[in-house]
Amino acid sequence: MSKLNKNSSIEDIRAYIDDIMKKSSNNISKKSNNIDLEINNIEEFDKLKTKVLKYIVYKKRTEKEVRTKFSSSDVDQNLLDDVIENLKENGYINDENYIQRAVNEFLAINTLSLKEIRNKLYAKGISSDIIDTYFSIHKDELEEYELNSAKKLAVKKQNQMDKEELEAFLYRKGYSRENIKQVFE
Repeated sequence: MSKLNKNSSIEDIRAYIDDIMKKSSNNISKKSNNIDLEINNIEEFDKLKTKVLKYIVYKKRTEKEVRTKFSSSDVDQNLLDDVIENLKENGYINDENYIQRAVNEFLAINTLSLKEIRNKLYAKGISSDIIDTYFSIHKDELEEYELNSAKKLAVKKQNQMDKEELEAFLYRKGYSRENIKQVFE
């Protein structure tokens, strides 16, 4: 209905008011639907975030591990991206910190070459840039570890293999030729 004027009848006024009420009711209904949709989105986000948090709190995970675990299920990928970004912002997913913890665990094993450590980190989905940066910062410490690790393996295997077999074994495990040479000096 169009605007009212001085000559509008009571029926026109009632029709005008009814029209306004219908429009208001439709707008309220649309806003209510939008609010319900928004609440549903927040609930879905929280449910997925809780699942992901349980997964990464149990054992620290890389971003790739989280994506692999939850991309195969019926999870909305945009929602997963939002959850991962939120967890990264809050420090729950941090590949740089993951490298530090993982390398410390690998160093405790004492029988891995640097090549094996790199391969394990690549397998976890950490980018080569982050790995290379970490290895360049901790170069001296890691090289000393690799030499000591090669020596421990050589001592452990010396009764089972002759020198050539032991050299080939260490080389296959990824130890550098320089460290293998130093082991036998």
